[in-house]
Amino acid sequence: MLRTHFLIGLTLLTAMMSSARGAGTDEIYVDQGTDWTTTARADFYVRDQGSRLITLSWMLALKQRNGHPFLADGLSRYGYLPNPGNKAGLPVGFHASGPEGLQIVGMTCSACHTRQIEVAGLSYRVDGGPALADFYAFLGDLDKAIGDVTASDATFAPFAAAVLQTATPAAADVADLRRQVDAWYVRFHTIMSRALPSNGWGLGRLDAVGMIFNRVSGLDIGPPPDFMIPENIRPADAPVRYPFLWNAPKQDKTQWPGFANNGSDVLGLGRNVGEVLGVFATFEPKRQGPIINFLSNNSANFDGLSKLEDLVKTIGAPKWPWTIDATLAARGKVIFEQAAPQGGGCNGCHGIADGDERFPFIKTWKTPIQNVGTDTRQYDVLAWTANTGVLQGAYIPLATVPLKDNDLVINILATSVIGSIAENVLTGGVTSSNARIAAAPLPGALETPQSLQLTRLPPALQDLPTAFNTTNTMEAARQAKELGSPRAAVVEAPPKNAYEARVLQGIWAAAPYLHNGSVPTLAELLKPSAQRKSQFSVGRKYDIEDVGLAAVQGQPSETRSVTDCSDIHSGNSRCGHEYGTSLSDEDKKALLEYLKTL
Repeated sequence: MLRTHFLIGLTLLTAMMSSARGAGTDEIYVDQGTDWTTTARADFYVRDQGSRLITLSWMLALKQRNGHPFLADGLSRYGYLPNPGNKAGLPVGFHASGPEGLQIVGMTCSACHTRQIEVAGLSYRVDGGPALADFYAFLGDLDKAIGDVTASDATFAPFAAAVLQTATPAAADVADLRRQVDAWYVRFHTIMSRALPSNGWGLGRLDAVGMIFNRVSGLDIGPPPDFMIPENIRPADAPVRYPFLWNAPKQDKTQWPGFANNGSDVLGLGRNVGEVLGVFATFEPKRQGPIINFLSNNSANFDGLSKLEDLVKTIGAPKWPWTIDATLAARGKVIFEQAAPQGGGCNGCHGIADGDERFPFIKTWKTPIQNVGTDTRQYDVLAWTANTGVLQGAYIPLATVPLKDNDLVINILATSVIGSIAENVLTGGVTSSNARIAAAPLPGALETPQSLQLTRLPPALQDLPTAFNTTNTMEAARQAKELGSPRAAVVEAPPKNAYEARVLQGIWAAAPYLHNGSVPTLAELLKPSAQRKSQFSVGRKYDIEDVGLAAVQGQPSETRSVTDCSDIHSGNSRCGHEYGTSLSDEDKKALLEYLKTL
């Protein structure tokens, strides 16, 4: 009888573990709530958001410099995770869109926001967590692979044979393919050779704002046929760690420097359209007389982006899958909620509190934007300026003011995103029907919004300009208020060198810490800056005592060196956030135990 009960128990346990791991996989999927289903996960891994990176047949034909196919390991050498459901052999976060034989590879949210960690030989999947992938190495190697192919006719021949699926392709077909590849490569190589800094971003980090700025200003708003303004592209050398996605739609502010309002579907779409422009969406705004058409050859998948936002809303914060000392955690909760110096001082910035209400009557979570003495380099990127190209003088009535010949790149991005979304809404996505949402009259022209019959943003889009709290949108809001616009709202810019403070649910799964990933564990973060590690390993192995990255890593991994407070502008400074540093060792241990429960 005992043996029978044992076998039944073992069978039930095996079934439970099999369910948690998923069919045919070795990963244990951490509990992220009942709304996060297997179907939702599969959709999140491949949902098309409009990214158009490279033709799939080209990628399949490319080789690494060791002679192996570029996709031989499913890009796992860069830290990307396998997706057995992808027929093209692409990893999580990569998809192929279009008809068979003409598919284009693109990226979606999950490439950068799916985490896997390892504890005691077991792998745990955390959906929506910050990926530990090396995007810098992937982009650089893809650039090299195409460069090697186009180096000569001899190197192009085997590539052409593979793409055209014949050992003896027609000369005309090879010539056509060569023109297509050359046209793609000149744009891709231009941005990679100018934007990738000499020192890589590292695992789990990316200068996202810098790359988005470079993509829009450097590749999208220049003159045809290539639409480039190469001199607008700068080294993207202010890397930050990928943020976690759970609860992201609830924040009233977003982006690490907090320059974007958030908390509604409209503002979420603004955030996501800006993101997809940075990961290779096609965007070629066009002048039609004094009118700007933002949907001309614009691949942003607005429906797909909205669906992704809906999916993210269902991703729950991951529940700690190991044992928790309930008594110690209860003591830690008291410390979390106490103000410093008696407690950690955590709750004031990281607790759940009501944020700004969004249209119409949407509740949000407060997201404080504060300067706590951390690395300042990302603020250099926010000060970038660029030639405005085809968007010179462009404005959206009561939403943005005219772009100068040379303007802040964030103003160029704001105009591009607001214009694209508004035009899509007002035309129903019909690109041949211009909504007349924006104009760029020639200097000295007498046209007015009324004479040009420009369309004002409808009430449903009234919050959209605040998706970018820039000098441009804030000046437009001030002017609108003077004109008595009932929907105008003037929003203050965040203080310089300040970053967002997120609610800490699931923070245990988001190492390394601080916005630039410069502190390996939560235990290290509770030490004064000067005592934190100056070098540590980054990889999937996790330390569940100190809560964060284990000291010894397997592959893929790297060693990260960080600077102290004397070099706070390095992009890699571990300085700042001196909270909880004076607690006793016992209180720190209790606080860590409580953070595991969030």
